[in-house]
Amino acid sequence: MTIQLNNANLGKLDSRIQRPNYDRKEVSQSIMHVGVGGFHRAHQAEYADDLLNQGGDKTWGYCGVGLLRHDARMDAIMRAQDCLYTLVERGPEGNSARVIGSIGEFVYAPDNREAVIEQMASPKTRIVSLTITEGGYYFASNGELDAAHPDLVMDLENPHAPSCSFGYLLEALDRRRLRGLSPFTIMSCDNVQGNGEVAKKMLSAYAELRDPALRNWMDTNCLFPNSMVDRITPATTDELRILVREEFGIEDDWPVMTEPFKQWVIEDHFIDGRPRWEDVGAQMTEDVLPYELMKLRLLNGTHQALCYIGLLLGKELVHETMEDSEIRTLCRRMMDEEATPTLSPVPGIDLTEYKDSVIERFANPAIRDQLSRIGIYGSSGIPKFVLPCISEQLKKGGSIKLLSFVIASWFRFLSGLDESGKEMPMLDPMAEKLRNRAQEAGSDASPLLAMREVFSEELANQPLFVETVSSLLKSFYERGAAATLKDCLL
Repeated sequence: MTIQLNNANLGKLDSRIQRPNYDRKEVSQSIMHVGVGGFHRAHQAEYADDLLNQGGDKTWGYCGVGLLRHDARMDAIMRAQDCLYTLVERGPEGNSARVIGSIGEFVYAPDNREAVIEQMASPKTRIVSLTITEGGYYFASNGELDAAHPDLVMDLENPHAPSCSFGYLLEALDRRRLRGLSPFTIMSCDNVQGNGEVAKKMLSAYAELRDPALRNWMDTNCLFPNSMVDRITPATTDELRILVREEFGIEDDWPVMTEPFKQWVIEDHFIDGRPRWEDVGAQMTEDVLPYELMKLRLLNGTHQALCYIGLLLGKELVHETMEDSEIRTLCRRMMDEEATPTLSPVPGIDLTEYKDSVIERFANPAIRDQLSRIGIYGSSGIPKFVLPCISEQLKKGGSIKLLSFVIASWFRFLSGLDESGKEMPMLDPMAEKLRNRAQEAGSDASPLLAMREVFSEELANQPLFVETVSSLLKSFYERGAAATLKDCLL
């Protein structure tokens, strides 16, 4: 027998399942969150739920906002389930489930534009947090605002009837300004280096286009704390829905699966208070950068290292890729020998233990994370996760062989076919351009290194880097992926 997830049925759930021990009706929604996907629900919403379960301040519940047309299904499910959902942690010891109740309301913006703007403009909203992906910040390849983006152009033409996240934020902030209210804190929770600084730079530039007076008010009054977030959260699948139904007896149309590990480092700069996240494991700091670089270069960089060689060797899942002893060695040695030397000490973190945890997390067979999901971030991720390590190692005369292997494996992956001739999934936003360039270039690395969207002119003209990548790419084509990997580890 399965039980439909909603408020009325919470008491009927299996006793193994943790559920909210607080009265959800007493929780205010002082945080509005834009982009209520799997990651937000596995991360920030769980921290909030932990606080509420501990008897924390009931001011700090979430109101979720869906801005996109395809959020309509999410809206229907959230309404039917009273904004409750099942969070399943999958670790080597088995599965555990809990019901999260910290999202008290969900608003579908395309049908409720004015309600969303007015709630943001209300003084009861003290923080607006974001998980809108890198593309949601509208920055061009030169790091400046892409003012010609159709979303931004449309909202400038219709400032009081916005459709994109930036349009909503500016309209709500402008109403607060005109009403003599203080702004809300804008808190990016996206996997973007300096996410708060990026949000500030892009939103301020957009405000300048809309109204310089608004820009000046924001410069004086708004805060954009940086944060570093980390938790592997695969997309929700029918397989997970079946698992939740069969193992835990819950009928849930929108469960979330995640790993036991989670991390949140937050710059402690807020306008009108904040939850006591530090009471449930978050780390408050004055400087997020050391933690951010640690994650980007060790965790995200290692994801890139295992992704393309795994796909070339016919693998589909992260954990099965990590079962290959040579790929596992590549990941660990790259972290130890070529990424760690580029990092400064990280307060409160033992880097050896952190690297151990990266290997352990990637090897977790329960998560079943797809290599194709990681491959989405090639053109955008490699410049952030891998190339900065190469540049710094070159400056200090350090080794770049293993990092260069990652670049060469990506180039070989871009050709489209794995070692057996099977087509590999390619979901990168630049997929068509990258694949065409790689197929025309073959074993010649030069045309791909000439792509300024990815490689700076300075790096692409570094003789040691060019020579190492070129040699490895030729080996991929002439000797194959397995032999190239084996030789690289000698």
